[in-house]
Amino acid sequence: MSGLVDQWASEDLAALSAKGLVRALEPLESAQGATVRVGGETLVCFSSNDYLGLAADEAVRAAAARALGQHGLGTGASRLVVGDTVVHQALERALAELEGTEAALLFNSGYAANTGVVPALVGEGDVVFSDAWNHASLVDGCRLSRARVVVYPHRDVTALSALMAVTPGRRRLVVTDAIFSMDGDRAPLRELSALCASERAALLVDEAHATGVVGDQGQGLAHALGVRPDVVVGTLSKALGAAGAYVAASRAVTRLLTSRARPLIFSTALPAAVCAGALAAVERARKDTGLRERLWRNIEAFAAGLTALGLPAHRDSAIFSVVLGTPEAALAASQALRAKGVLVKAIRPPTVPEGTSRLRFSLSAAHSLEQVRLALDVLREMPFIPSGVEGPPVRPERSRMPSTEPTVHPEPVEGCRPAVHPGPHHRSP
Repeated sequence: MSGLVDQWASEDLAALSAKGLVRALEPLESAQGATVRVGGETLVCFSSNDYLGLAADEAVRAAAARALGQHGLGTGASRLVVGDTVVHQALERALAELEGTEAALLFNSGYAANTGVVPALVGEGDVVFSDAWNHASLVDGCRLSRARVVVYPHRDVTALSALMAVTPGRRRLVVTDAIFSMDGDRAPLRELSALCASERAALLVDEAHATGVVGDQGQGLAHALGVRPDVVVGTLSKALGAAGAYVAASRAVTRLLTSRARPLIFSTALPAAVCAGALAAVERARKDTGLRERLWRNIEAFAAGLTALGLPAHRDSAIFSVVLGTPEAALAASQALRAKGVLVKAIRPPTVPEGTSRLRFSLSAAHSLEQVRLALDVLREMPFIPSGVEGPPVRPERSRMPSTEPTVHPEPVEGCRPAVHPGPHHRSP
């Protein structure tokens, strides 16, 4: 060994450490849930995207266990070789039915789906218009496509319209998250759909943080608003509690992806047990409306509590950010909450832009109102809360499902870079 790679790694780690940006893994000692065991402690967890509490659901686990017994652990190959099973096919049919599309196609992760679908649809000579706050997987999918990438200011349909008016291309595609992963706000999908129709552009919507959460059966934001995107990307790893992702579209699109999407072609297929668990989760999420009602009860309660504490809050999704500024401030706040029994991980650049390090709270149907109250009580004790603020107790009021009207937020508009995505500004998780 030359030792060069160790030298490079040491140099980069030192630079990251100086900025407070070194990351480390911290393994759980329990299943996902409202409480988790980590580092020898039992903590109330507000950092998981397990929005419906299905990751450890008994029926979901039982379905996975049955498939494990029948199909074994691994799939042995790509789906195009011998890795496909009847369980994969059944799950795809269920997802197409959920989304109201002709077909659906599984991918091993949301990242794989987005880096597969965008380059499969557009390339040199084409143009992709991408929201400035889109998830990292969409950003990288745009880059890999070799199409021209035009970044429009976050949720700014007027700016996008102006950019589209002066940006021709052989094919033109608008890509956006439905619910943005760090701030939890919603894309203006009705307006984007109308603009795409008038400009003869296609619309791709990533419903990762909306699938299972929004809609009468959890179909996502586009369905709730009556919008029909050309392509929908959804995930199995958040509200559905499993792993993997899917693209829902026409049969022609999924056939093209089967022949062209590199993450699908060159990856070993998802285990059948994972697909069976996800299939059970889809059925549960569609039929058990009580899950979403409990989730939105918790969202309402937490939003009301944040407002009472003088902190910004919305009711668009299960995601709430308390922006603190520096990585050091976010890390210190995370540790202070942890000392009180609440697990909320600090989110730092490059996941969010410089100066916006934060605590990111994720609500779940699995949380009790008492646990929501605990998080608010602990927040009230933090030094960044305005002094003298006394929040009202969280009352178990009747849950209110969300309006299908997207909320308008007075957010700063980011500059648009016509040719490339803003380097450090890619969103996660």
